[in-house]
Amino acid sequence: MNGLAPWLGVARAPFLLLPVTLVASGAAAAAYEGAFGWTPTLLALVGLVLLHIAVNALNEASDMTTGIDLRTTRTPFSGGSGTLPAGLLSVRATRVFAYACAVAGGLIGGWFAVRLGPMFTVLMTLGAAAVLFYSDVLARTGLGEIFAGLGLGALPVWGTAWVQGPTPGRAALWAGVPAFFMTFNLLLLNEFPDTEADRAGGRRNIVLLLGRRGAGLVYAAAGVLTPAAIVAGVALEALPTQALFAALPSLLLVKPISWALGDPREQVPVPALGANVVWNLATNTALAAALATAIVFR
Repeated sequence: MNGLAPWLGVARAPFLLLPVTLVASGAAAAAYEGAFGWTPTLLALVGLVLLHIAVNALNEASDMTTGIDLRTTRTPFSGGSGTLPAGLLSVRATRVFAYACAVAGGLIGGWFAVRLGPMFTVLMTLGAAAVLFYSDVLARTGLGEIFAGLGLGALPVWGTAWVQGPTPGRAALWAGVPAFFMTFNLLLLNEFPDTEADRAGGRRNIVLLLGRRGAGLVYAAAGVLTPAAIVAGVALEALPTQALFAALPSLLLVKPISWALGDPREQVPVPALGANVVWNLATNTALAAALATAIVFR
């Protein structure tokens, strides 16, 4: 009756650019090391988008069940889509949709695991845990940000490089490091506006465990470590010199880090939340472009 809009809402469609940039980074790193194929890259992209939809929809269902969605203050970047509180979908329908996407994405990952062996299966298992247990387990035990950084950061970069054939090389491994810190921070900053709603809903995230000032310091540290990891990768000759270009989007962190190191007891400015998202997408994209450029001019 409402068409596609409610399904796109619980899928958090505007945020599905993240897996595209992660796959681009992992595929470019593999190509830089001499291994690339369009078929495995596109399959990895479809699988990752499906798994991202799954974790988003499961989170929407969980937040409605625990009452978080009824207490949160929504921004364009945090607080959920508002689809379930508006009565546009039921919790049950959202969970069915999420698990269907998880199964479809898992089948693609399983196909790769059969071809690539037990070590890739370990990677897939960690990714599956990040999807299936984020909302109701990991976000309630202080592990949510770490598994977000893995499941929608480092692991997709490494996994995309791996499905090209050989075990990921140094370029892919280093490309996954900034991806981890950025997705870790993507979630962390978005938790600040929801502090009281998350507390009432039983979550235990870094903001609640360390307090707003402590969590602000963690955010700033992870932000600084992102370009530092890129520079280190170049210094160790794991990444080409062109990869230094990918450190430039970290200039977008001026606003969110200034807030985090200032008075994080105040609400996060919406432009800082937006800069956090653009920084993440731009850095992954710039790193992929830098690796591709290095191939051309090798």
